[in-house]
Amino acid sequence: MKANKPSLILYFLALLLTIIFDWAEQDFLAIYAKAVVLPAIFFYFFISNESKLGKTEGFIFLFCFVGQVFDLMDVEVSEIGAVLSFLVVYLLLLKIFIVEREKVKLSKKDILPVSIVVIFIVYLLVSVLSLQSDNMKKYNALYTIYGIVLSIMSYFCFVRYIVKGTHIALIMSLMAVCYIFSDIFYIFNEYFSHSVVLVLIRDVTQILAYYFMAEYFLERSKGQRKVLYND
Repeated sequence: MKANKPSLILYFLALLLTIIFDWAEQDFLAIYAKAVVLPAIFFYFFISNESKLGKTEGFIFLFCFVGQVFDLMDVEVSEIGAVLSFLVVYLLLLKIFIVEREKVKLSKKDILPVSIVVIFIVYLLVSVLSLQSDNMKKYNALYTIYGIVLSIMSYFCFVRYIVKGTHIALIMSLMAVCYIFSDIFYIFNEYFSHSVVLVLIRDVTQILAYYFMAEYFLERSKGQRKVLYND
């Protein structure tokens, strides 16, 4: 068995247990299952990447962990603490996309799907921000910035996939989709009455987002090593 396999198995086991405990509405046990997810996926990435960890990746995992802790604590400052933590995560991811962006030339056939993506992202942003709970109204500017940053990050992912269609672009897009749905259903859980289905979708998409993020970092590292080898 490869050295990274136990961490990956533990990650998917935690995902499965989260689904089971959420469905059974055993919130206390679900907390323990979700607490295992980030350490497991971090060690999977760290071992798979030959025990190398860049500063940006390190800070992203750190703030994901902090945001997850705030979410699991469920205290008065949990919501705003989680929002601030994941805002930093999205800003760092956006920084990577901007710094390492490839020149993307849109052809005529790309204009329609890119336009649809832009309209869809703007529609989601406006619609979700309009579903404001009392706490969201209190921090309206912060949630607006949060939504804009996530939207721009998602735009980079989707456009790259539409134009390039590469494996890493697909992983980026899946990561963005998971983060979008995780945040949307987090707000739905705050706005609507408790629903097992809403909780399940929120937790599963959030956990899967970590997996696709780790896979993106690994593919990115492989690409960087290829460039160095070719040089």
